[in-house]
Amino acid sequence: MSDVMKTEGKPRLPTRLEAASPILVLLGLMIPNYIFEWGLDPHMPLVLAAAVGFLVGYRCGVSYKAMLAGALNTINSTMEAMLILMLVGCLTGAWLMAGTIPAIVYYGLNLLSPKIFLPAGLILCGVIGLATGSAWTTTATVGIAFMSIGAGLGINPAITAGMCISGAAMGDKMSPLSDSTNLAAGVSETNLFDHVGAMLTTTGPSFVVAFIIYGLISFATPVGNFDSSIATNLQLALAENFHLSPLLFLPALVIIVVAILKIPAIPGIFLSTVIGFIFAAIFQGANFIDSLSVAHYGFSIETGNSLADSLLNRGGMDGMMWTINLAIIAIGFGGLLEKIGIVESLLGKLVNKIKSVGSLILVTMATSLFANISMSDQYLALIIPASMYKDFYDKQGLSRTMLSRTLEDMGTLWSPMIPWTSCGAHHTLMLGVSPIQYFPYAFMPLVTPIIALIGAYTGRLVIWADGMQTTLFSGKLKQHKPAQAPEESLKISLPAIKTHRHDAENNG
Repeated sequence: MSDVMKTEGKPRLPTRLEAASPILVLLGLMIPNYIFEWGLDPHMPLVLAAAVGFLVGYRCGVSYKAMLAGALNTINSTMEAMLILMLVGCLTGAWLMAGTIPAIVYYGLNLLSPKIFLPAGLILCGVIGLATGSAWTTTATVGIAFMSIGAGLGINPAITAGMCISGAAMGDKMSPLSDSTNLAAGVSETNLFDHVGAMLTTTGPSFVVAFIIYGLISFATPVGNFDSSIATNLQLALAENFHLSPLLFLPALVIIVVAILKIPAIPGIFLSTVIGFIFAAIFQGANFIDSLSVAHYGFSIETGNSLADSLLNRGGMDGMMWTINLAIIAIGFGGLLEKIGIVESLLGKLVNKIKSVGSLILVTMATSLFANISMSDQYLALIIPASMYKDFYDKQGLSRTMLSRTLEDMGTLWSPMIPWTSCGAHHTLMLGVSPIQYFPYAFMPLVTPIIALIGAYTGRLVIWADGMQTTLFSGKLKQHKPAQAPEESLKISLPAIKTHRHDAENNG
């Protein structure tokens, strides 16, 4: 016993084999899970990998209390994001019951026209993704409709699928309802709306590039037999089950106003939820008990149209618990790995090469891509790099929104591009096209990390801890409101700005 206590007093770094063992256990379960279709969610493989991590830590002399504290402290730092995710479930239910999401889909489908099919579809998928906060919902509803309509126009299905993925991803990333958007802000310990604003600096230009390319393709495609029956049937199902009006867009506008005014996420989303339920009472005849039930359990309806049902039956606090459970386990896992020195053991030489903003962005993206490929999950592609590199962003004088933006630029946007991730498998099932096929045509996810890397290495699109940002074309500094960050983070990042901003300007 005394030997154990003595060892615990002098913990050592794990060897590379020891450090790799929790990750190998996770990979050993997750990769066959997708190959052989075992149907496992990532939760229990993560629990087993964490158990192996505890054994490694004990072997290296780290006390159980210290390891548990490392995991719990990391979880505690993201609890605000967990609360936001629960409220997002309530908000989604409110918008569905009010008819806001049905109205956006109904009126948006009127934009379709053969000659502008791809750019119009890109915008509509973006709007649906923004309204629902879910790229999965977008491809499972209007995405399916667009695939059939595109086939009727004689457009390559891979191009149509790439358009759906691009639009859905853009809307998802800009939506305060998105679980991945909330999670990226949470693990980076920054404000949700500050994060959304930072995302615009890279996803905005890439969306414009995608719009232009899809416009050129659509304009050059000969018009075949235009079959809009799927979209029409979806519209009929929505019109028969909701009292629709353009006034139902107002709850969606409220969340935009909340973002512009930079109201904190929790009261802002709660306010938007309450307004949504008020509209549900006015337009759909919902009562107070109905609203409480939907806020908890989600919205449920049978329209007789499978596309409409897949769009409408979701939301509620319960609907977010799968994501919240996974986030808590994965965040704790990341904190444990950091505490016992696994990150330092495996990647110590790599992080020592981080000398500039560009190299930091590149390493973060590479780690996110590795997590997506090896662990088959976009949430881990956000959580693991955040726990590894957030201190490096502080030491470079960067805003925490630079971290959250980079996590999304590769970790989230590229998850649908990999066939064996949960995102890639879902979109393949919904659209009937493999990621390998639509990969060259998903222009928005393809272009975004390129813009981010070019910007980082040339001193552009850099967001500093004091709120200063460099523009895309001129590289000039402009003052913005500083993003939220932990106090201990600002104590490191603000003094570091002078040196590193000068270096970045010289690189540009």
